[in-house]
Amino acid sequence: MTVQRVNPFRNGGKEHIELLGGKGAHLAEMTKAGLPVPPGFTITTEVCRHYYSSGCQLPAGLMNEVLHAVAELEREQNRQFGSAERPLLVSVRSGSVTSMPGMMDTVLNLGLNDDTVEGLAQLTNNRRFAYDCYRRFIQMYGSVVCHIESIHFERVLQKEKNLAACADDGQLSEASLARIVQDFKRIFEQKTGNPFPQDVKKQLQKAIEAVFSSWSSPRAKVYRKVHHIPDNQGTAVNVQSMVFGNMGDSSGTGVLFTRDPSTGEHVMFGEYLMNAQGEDVVGGTRTPSPISELEAVMPDVFGELSACARQLELHYKDMQDIEFTIETGKLYLLQTRNAKRNARAALKVAADLVNEGLITKEEALMRIDVQHLNHLLHRSIHADADHAVMAMGLPASPGAACGQVVFDADQADEWKRAGKPVILVRMETTPEDIHGVIAAEGILTLRGGMTSHAAVVARGMGKPCICGCEALMIDEERRLLISGEFAINEGDWLTIDGGSGKVYSGQMELKEADIFPELLLILQWADQIRSLKVLANADSPLDARKAKEFGAEGIGLCRTEHMFLSPSRVPIVQQMILAEKESDRQQALNRLLPMQRCDFEEMFEEMDGCPVTIRLLDPPLHEFLPNVEELTERLTKLRTDGDTAGERMELERMIRRVRELQETNPMLGQRGCRLGIMFPEIYEMQIEAIFKAALRSIQKGITVLPNVMIPLVGHVNELYLLRKLVDHVADQVLGEEIRNCPYKVGTMIEVPRAALTAGEIARSADFFSFGTNDLTQMTFGYSRDDAEGKFLSHYVENKLLPNNPFQVLDTEGVGKLIEMAVIQGRSRNPMLTTSICGEHGGDLESIMFCQRVGLDYISCSPYRLPVTRIAAAQAYIRMQWELQLQEAAV
Repeated sequence: MTVQRVNPFRNGGKEHIELLGGKGAHLAEMTKAGLPVPPGFTITTEVCRHYYSSGCQLPAGLMNEVLHAVAELEREQNRQFGSAERPLLVSVRSGSVTSMPGMMDTVLNLGLNDDTVEGLAQLTNNRRFAYDCYRRFIQMYGSVVCHIESIHFERVLQKEKNLAACADDGQLSEASLARIVQDFKRIFEQKTGNPFPQDVKKQLQKAIEAVFSSWSSPRAKVYRKVHHIPDNQGTAVNVQSMVFGNMGDSSGTGVLFTRDPSTGEHVMFGEYLMNAQGEDVVGGTRTPSPISELEAVMPDVFGELSACARQLELHYKDMQDIEFTIETGKLYLLQTRNAKRNARAALKVAADLVNEGLITKEEALMRIDVQHLNHLLHRSIHADADHAVMAMGLPASPGAACGQVVFDADQADEWKRAGKPVILVRMETTPEDIHGVIAAEGILTLRGGMTSHAAVVARGMGKPCICGCEALMIDEERRLLISGEFAINEGDWLTIDGGSGKVYSGQMELKEADIFPELLLILQWADQIRSLKVLANADSPLDARKAKEFGAEGIGLCRTEHMFLSPSRVPIVQQMILAEKESDRQQALNRLLPMQRCDFEEMFEEMDGCPVTIRLLDPPLHEFLPNVEELTERLTKLRTDGDTAGERMELERMIRRVRELQETNPMLGQRGCRLGIMFPEIYEMQIEAIFKAALRSIQKGITVLPNVMIPLVGHVNELYLLRKLVDHVADQVLGEEIRNCPYKVGTMIEVPRAALTAGEIARSADFFSFGTNDLTQMTFGYSRDDAEGKFLSHYVENKLLPNNPFQVLDTEGVGKLIEMAVIQGRSRNPMLTTSICGEHGGDLESIMFCQRVGLDYISCSPYRLPVTRIAAAQAYIRMQWELQLQEAAV
């Protein structure tokens, strides 16, 4: 069936949704199914695209086609558009392809003028009703088409209600409504300079143009951005014969959900109003009644509505959102669409529809919005909580937290021990702050991006975190957090939402997350379907235990530097770094070795039989030392307050050493494998700890599968040299037990050169793990901490970039490097294992890319595992569907 530019509802169906939009396609579908739909026609999305490409002009000849379709409606309804005797009135509504509830404009009762309002009054024998429709039309047309602020009309309406001593529009008399019409027409002329249009054909054209124009309204643009709806999708326009819910007590209007959108329960949910039009229900001007009460008021209508709801849900095999009108006791359906629902309801509905035999497990999984799941797995702000937003930052780690403000890690630790919940607020966190991060309910930093120290550590711990909140200031002297009118003292309450980046002053009620049966069932289905394995980034035995609980199939990344950050270990690490002689450094390493061994032993025990990938020390050494400014302040204070020569000399030595280690660009300096080559004793200690832990675990009967990751390799010689070190230490430590410890050695590909020369590097590697955070930074030449707070949002908003490349993998650039590395690496080493372990491990589009290029697994933080398991299943299903379409096309 060919879809024309102007398409009657009796043509087309849901298969034409790209042209007819959601509303038009579903109206056509309901019409074909014999449901009670007022007749009408749809102007396609193609016309919308032409409208914008031609400078907001309707295509030539379109209005002739529209008027021809109106003539068909006239014959069908035995009414005449613009007639003073039997006037035909229509609604003009938007209808985007992807549902955008309330984001675009609607005009009702179009076709009324000074003559047709009298004809409507005579036709219905209800003059009050006619003038109620006319005043509604003037206000809606004035607001939507001519952009007159509704407040001007509302003041007149409220004045008349005050004069009549009534609270409800429905109680206004015919005389009051006639006066309102005259006042509305006067407002229209004052605001536009022209009288209210009496030509109904002109009304129709202007309304169609206004609905197309609403596609680019600010609220529609914001909605599309949030929900990733393409701007070029466009909207259709639906012109439909009016049915009237405001014709008296036997008429009404309402909205019905076939299941509860908050809980997913299989009960009808909705509201209705008698003697009202649709805008009254959604506009909030009157308080509607629950849909369940309609059964007592109009049992026959309620029974018919229930039957229609069941029919539509069975037809679409999904929960429906239905708009309806009752005109003098007769039911009409004005719209159906797949209903919006919260994350918990989405899981229950999907599971129930499978159990009811309506959809497959694959279809159920594809209906889950993985981003919604984040809200289920972390605490959230209670829906009824209402506080002013104090500031906005980067949403670095999801979940909500509430606590008393502290400005340093020691205070956070002290207050936590005293039983106080705290929010740690810092300019930026350093490894030295780890005890404060552990103590805090949540972390807020004024600088830094979503891969800053605070963000990475918080995500790993499942703690809410907001970074880069530059609208805030810390007054260190007065111990204040300041933002405009807000001034928060240390000890005052603060609430943060790490999922949205919003900071609230005060103590807000939080809602605990819970794992419920439908989520466990959906996860079980996902695990049965997906082909990508899902591992966890875990930096401690506690993280490993949490990862196992959330379904991890191993540890894909253990960042050993995080093991050095506990308060008891930092002094030993600093002793090792500050050592000026190798013997002194070795003494500190000897103290660290048993600590590392115990950590690894516990992780092997938690992951018995699953792989554990351990990355050797990656960050530059200066990150473990105090800030040079802080050390200088301490030195000045010592000199002022009096000191011993020994204390002063130690501080001066520490300052000198920090300055020696400082680098102009630490990210590209002496870090990763370069550190291990310059200070091989550090890596040797870590490798020894890994294999001693493996040996002790094997002796306990634990199956150990250790993978040793060499970070930041850019040249094959770096990996070749360090692999020899790993093999040598393994041979020394394990002896004959080496046959029971099938370890692997590989690298994290995070330098473009490593990807370009992956074939060479694969000669010395058993696995590649793509560190997509650093690989993205180095490929784009962006510092994420700076880019996200400075220019990335501008780039995305202005379409310079399709997405933030640190959230959605850049498949055109970074992705090509990954794909090239996989192909080259496997051509040289067919047994090579490949994975990603960056932040992209929880993003569906990024996981889809991993599926296409044939990676073996994804590694993500423990708290993202459920989301990633479902996303991995969705990626597999989508790829299978694409292959089926390709085969069908051939």
